[in-house]
Amino acid sequence: MTIKLVCIGKTDKKELEELISIYSKRLQHYIKFEFEIIPDLKKTKNLDENQQKSREGELILSGIESSDFIVLLDENGKQFSSESFSEYLQKRMNTGLKRLVFVIGGPYGFSDEIYNRANSRVSLSKMTFSHQMVRLFFTEQLYRAFTILKNEPYHHR
Repeated sequence: MTIKLVCIGKTDKKELEELISIYSKRLQHYIKFEFEIIPDLKKTKNLDENQQKSREGELILSGIESSDFIVLLDENGKQFSSESFSEYLQKRMNTGLKRLVFVIGGPYGFSDEIYNRANSRVSLSKMTFSHQMVRLFFTEQLYRAFTILKNEPYHHR
C-alpha cells in the first residue's frame, strides 16, 4: 500500500520543510509514502471562499483515483490517540487498499465535492494549526503510528 499526503500550497519555512523531510524519509522504512504539494491558486483576489475551495477541490480530485481511500484532515473529523490512530491505519492496510490518501485543504477548507468524495475525516486536535504546521504534525504522527505497530521504542507508552 501507498500512503499519500496531499497539501495545498508550498511550505515557506525551510525549517519545517527539513523536519517534514526527516519524517518522510523515516516513513519509507515502513511503507511507500508520497508527499504531493498542489501549488497555491493564482489570482484569487476576485474569488470568494466557495470559488477558491471549488478550484482547489478540482485540483485535488484530478490526482485522485477511483480506488483511493480518501481521508480529510478536518477540524470536525474523528480524533484519535496515537495508539488508536495506529489501529486505524492497520485496519485500512488490512483491507488491501492500493492507496490511502490524506488531504490537507487550503485556507478555507474543502469544497462540497471533496467532502462528498471523502471516505473519512480525521482531526489532529480541537485547536487550529497553520496548514504548514499540520503537515509536520501529521507526518510525525504517521511515523509514530508505524513505530507503534512495529513495537519500536519511539513511542513511549
